[in-house]
Amino acid sequence: MKKISILGSTGSIGTQSLEVCEKHGFHVIAVAAHSNIELLEEQARKFKPKYVGIFNEEKYREMKSRLADTDVEILCGMEGLCRIAALEENDIVLNSVVGMVGLLPTLTAINAGKDVALANKETLVAGGAIVTSLAKEKGVKIYPVDSEHSAIFQCLQGNKREQLNKIILTASGGPFYGFTYDQLKNVTKADALKHPNWSMGSKITIDSATLMNKGLEFIEAKWLFDLDPDQIEIVVHRQSVIHSAVEYKDFAVIAQLGVPDMKIPIQYALLYPDRFECPTKPLSLTDYGTLTFGAPDYKTFKCLNAAIEGIRRGGAYPCLINSANEEAVSAFLHDKIKFIQIGEIVSSVLDNFEYTEITDYDDVIEADKAARDYVRQLIS
Repeated sequence: MKKISILGSTGSIGTQSLEVCEKHGFHVIAVAAHSNIELLEEQARKFKPKYVGIFNEEKYREMKSRLADTDVEILCGMEGLCRIAALEENDIVLNSVVGMVGLLPTLTAINAGKDVALANKETLVAGGAIVTSLAKEKGVKIYPVDSEHSAIFQCLQGNKREQLNKIILTASGGPFYGFTYDQLKNVTKADALKHPNWSMGSKITIDSATLMNKGLEFIEAKWLFDLDPDQIEIVVHRQSVIHSAVEYKDFAVIAQLGVPDMKIPIQYALLYPDRFECPTKPLSLTDYGTLTFGAPDYKTFKCLNAAIEGIRRGGAYPCLINSANEEAVSAFLHDKIKFIQIGEIVSSVLDNFEYTEITDYDDVIEADKAARDYVRQLIS
């Protein structure tokens, strides 16, 4: 029976991960969330973890009061997340928190020698070099939870890594696929939050609408699979049935297919290399009938182009791009800017910051702060 801690347990990935844990008898050692104390209490009472973490320190007293009749130890803030990540009992840590806050807990888990099921994009986008280097040093496995990276990971099994030619990252295209730049000027927050295939949190849903999500996944793929940017191709596949594919030197292409349900890649990451029945429905290709493919519009969806250019330049640029995007998306969700401005703001980072290296966590934090300050000044 595997022992697991889940960071971001009340989010979309976290709740689905607990479904998988329940089905397969995982021992949930700890759950942690940002501020959803109602759901966090419900999870604590159902799964009876030893620890519960609440990132929002203002909610700490209330969380402690809610669980006063239990033996659960309540932890709070970044210190609490990192303590959970490093617990000796952990067999694996699932990190599904949103944003840059996920980087330090990931590094802490790796430093403690714990395998990580990674659903926090920012960990590799902002700190890819230091994360992968530390994982190699500690002999720690990083299992991808994103459906696209899980698909690539699965397609690589049983084949020689050096015979890989390229990977093909599929993208749904989001709710605005086919829109012109002028059409994007008029879209609303409600429009942007309507993803055609996936049910996700608001930040990642907006990222999918701008195609920033695919840009972040492009950067992640570079670090996860040790690729050159030229070895990564993005293809728009509206049905989200082919989750991604790999092409080998003989031009054979192997793809992983399934219904668009995150429980499949979550389960593969947690149970690797075993496969068991998953709490989802099977894929029926005849129900879909037709699968379509197209090229992304890099000119209209500026976030995607900026992310790819950022990883090509290297150094702090991916971190700067990511942090600027987080600030811009937050501003959009709070009705401070228009949808079209997200891409404009993120792209402008490339022209307003010089190249700097990322050698440690402090470098990441410095770049993160610089990008956020820059965006706040732009929209103030």
